[in-house]
Amino acid sequence: MQVHQILRSKPQGAVITVQPGTSVADAARLLAERRIGAVIVSSDGKAPLGILSERDIVRDVGRRGGACLTDKVDAMMTRNIVSCTPDDSTDSVLEKMTAGRFRHMPVLADGKMVGIISIGDVVAARLSELAMEKDALAGMIMGN
Repeated sequence: MQVHQILRSKPQGAVITVQPGTSVADAARLLAERRIGAVIVSSDGKAPLGILSERDIVRDVGRRGGACLTDKVDAMMTRNIVSCTPDDSTDSVLEKMTAGRFRHMPVLADGKMVGIISIGDVVAARLSELAMEKDALAGMIMGN
């Protein structure tokens, strides 16, 4: 299965982004309101500058307390983003996420964000694929 197949199953719309000068508290509020685990930091909504996850925020709150919520997202975001393309396989995405120990990945086509996928999206797609394979094999065994 490829990333573009996962993107087709997700609700259409722009990738949720925040400006670099946004406060961490405002980004956390957005994450909670949208029920998402990460937000892309971007000046133009097209090119990612970084990514900020709920995990990043919790770690900093644990280290520094609530004072970190007044920081700007560009001070806390991960700058070295690992991304994928719509043509990448789900297996390669899972490998990158597992090796890097992160759960969200922007999808870029020609340098522009076209989506974001989570490890949950990839696992759900893989489980669906395995269920179809199981049904096909059962059909072959039964002679259908």
